[in-house]
Amino acid sequence: MKKLEKNILNLYRSLINKEFIAKQVALNADESYRLSAMNLVRYITLRNQDLRNVHDHLSEIGVSSLRSCEGYVMDNVISVLRLVKLINGENWKPSEEIETIGYKASKKILKKHTKQLFNTKRKNKDTKIMVTVPRAAAFDPDMIRQLIVQGMEVAKINLCQGSRIEWLMLIDHIREQRELLGIDCKIQIDLSGPKLALGKIRIRKGSKKTKDFIRLFKGDHLVLTSKAFSSQDKQLGHKGETLRLPKVSVSDSAIISETQIGDQILFDDGKIESRVIKKRKDELEVIIISDAKKGKKLNSLASINLPDTDLHLPSLTKEDIKLLPLVMEYADIIGFPYVRSEKDIKALYNELDQYDKKDIGIVIKIENEQAFENLPMILLAAMKRPSIGVMIARGNLAVEIGADRIAEVQDQIMWICEAAHIPVIWATQVLENLTATGEATRAEITDAAKSARAECVMLNGGPHIVQTVTMLSKILEKMEGHTSKKKSVMRALKVSMKNLDRMGMEE
Repeated sequence: MKKLEKNILNLYRSLINKEFIAKQVALNADESYRLSAMNLVRYITLRNQDLRNVHDHLSEIGVSSLRSCEGYVMDNVISVLRLVKLINGENWKPSEEIETIGYKASKKILKKHTKQLFNTKRKNKDTKIMVTVPRAAAFDPDMIRQLIVQGMEVAKINLCQGSRIEWLMLIDHIREQRELLGIDCKIQIDLSGPKLALGKIRIRKGSKKTKDFIRLFKGDHLVLTSKAFSSQDKQLGHKGETLRLPKVSVSDSAIISETQIGDQILFDDGKIESRVIKKRKDELEVIIISDAKKGKKLNSLASINLPDTDLHLPSLTKEDIKLLPLVMEYADIIGFPYVRSEKDIKALYNELDQYDKKDIGIVIKIENEQAFENLPMILLAAMKRPSIGVMIARGNLAVEIGADRIAEVQDQIMWICEAAHIPVIWATQVLENLTATGEATRAEITDAAKSARAECVMLNGGPHIVQTVTMLSKILEKMEGHTSKKKSVMRALKVSMKNLDRMGMEE
C-alpha cells in the first residue's frame, strides 16, 4: 500500500509541477472555458504516464475512478490520494491552494458548453442529431419539415456542394419550417477548405471516343501533373512489359511540390493506393499498389489523400473568405474542415473578428493525422471563443491514419475533448445502409448505439434519411439511460507526450 501511495503522490506532484502551464493557458481562454483549459493541461499531464498498474491496484482495494476522470482531473487525483493515505492511517489534504473542478461540476460545464453551441432541446433525449441536408431538399420543403419533426436539431449545408441559389433555398426552408413547427433547428454551414482532387479525365479511346475514367491494376504507373492535362501513353517496363502511363492533372500544385518520393498517395476515399516513385518539376510518377483482378476504376475529380505528406496549404481558402459574409449572415454554426494545427484556428478567428457575431458556433473537423496529433493545441486555440465543438470526421480520418486505427483514435479524441469540456459530433457512415436502402445492418445499429457517448451524431443525406433520423432518435433515447462516456485502461497517450511541452510555450 505504501508503494501505491507513493505512486499516487508522484502523480499529484506531476500535476502540481505543470500547474503554472494550466494557469497560463487559462488566461488566453474565454471566461466560460477558463477552467476547461486548466483541466485539459492537467489531463494531458496525467495521460503522459502509463497508469494501468496504478489503476489495477486501486481497483483491487475498491478505490477507483482514474479511468473516468477526464472532466475533473485534479479533484480526482486529490480524492484518490486522500483515500489511499486514509487507508494507510494518515489524514491528508493538499497544502497548495488549487482551483479544481468536481465530477458534478464537470458534467455541468460540458452541458453548458453543449447548450452554448447548439441551444436546442428535445424532451426525449439530450444527444443532438445533425443531418447533412440533401440538395434535393432545396426543392422539397416538406422533407425539411419531416426531418425536423423526427428529430433533426442541426441542419448542415456544405459549401463544397451545390450552388448559392440552392444554399439560400435550403436556408429559407429550414427557417420557415422551424418557425411553423415551433421547433428550433440550427443551421450549420461548412466551409469548403482546400480541395485535394484529380482534374477531369478525358482519355482518348479510338479516333473519336473519349472516356472519363482510367482502370488501374497493381503495378500500373500514373503521372500526376500540376498542368491542365489528361492523356494516356504506353511505355516499356524494366522487364519488357507494357506499362499503362496515364497523365492526369491535380487540383493544387502543392500536391506535386510538397509530396516526396516514397510518400503514399490515396485516391477516391482511399480505395486506390499508390506510392511516389519519381518526382519531376511539375509531375509525380506513382505506382499502383492496390490489387484487384478486374482493376480499380479511377474517375474524374476523385479525391486525393496524402497521409505521409505534411502539406502547408491553409485550411481557410480565398474562396472560403469570399463566402464568409454569406455564412455569417445565415449560419448559427460554422463547420471548419481540414484543420491541421492551431495556426488554422487563429487564421479563422482573425477573419471572424471582422464581424459582430462573437457567439457564432465553430465546429472543428478532425479528419487528418496532423489534426489528431495537434488536437490539444488546437482546442486551446479554439477556446478563445465560447461556442465551439469538434467533429470526428471518421471517413477522411480513417483514410489518413488507416482503418485499423480509427476506433482507437476516435476514442482518444473523445477523451481529450471531454477533458476540455468540448462537445463532440460523431460523424460519417452512421446508419449509412439504412439511409441508402431502407434496411439497417446489425453492425451499424451497434455503431449508432455507441454514438450516444457523443453530444451530437451526424447523418448524411440519402433516399431514406427521414426514416434514418427516426431510427437514430429512438436508439439515442434508449441508450442515454445506459451510457455515459467511457472507461479506459489508462495507457500513456502519445498525443499527450507530443503536446505537453508545447503548451507552456504558447502565448
